[in-house]
Amino acid sequence: MGVTADKIFVNLPVKDLQASIEFFSKIGFEFNPQFTDDNATCMVINDHIFVMLLVEGFFKTFTKKEIADATKSTEVIVALSADSREQVDEIVNKALAAGGTTPNEPTDHGFMYGRSFQDLDGHLWELIYMEEGVVEQG
Repeated sequence: MGVTADKIFVNLPVKDLQASIEFFSKIGFEFNPQFTDDNATCMVINDHIFVMLLVEGFFKTFTKKEIADATKSTEVIVALSADSREQVDEIVNKALAAGGTTPNEPTDHGFMYGRSFQDLDGHLWELIYMEEGVVEQG
């Protein structure tokens, strides 16, 4: 049967919550005020995908492990699909204009195009466009 879930919540530690909110707002993301306070915010990707940005001190209350310094090591790459190559470029360009950096060159495999950016805390984000029909739906 497998695991079933209809929503995903990615939790990321941030140093400055307000700076992160401003950064992601400039890219075009919105936030759910019901789940926003001085410790955290809920960034809405769509109706089923959310990114919880948690101030590092608050994030530490959920784990006994050290928090990785995302500017020096990578534990996760948050990859999001895009509707077109143009949307990939638009989102990444907005991230760069808002203060993000480019960790890698774009990848273009013809049927698949991707670009990435690094946010203010060093978390890696990837935007990918894949032509319809390339991946079979199960």
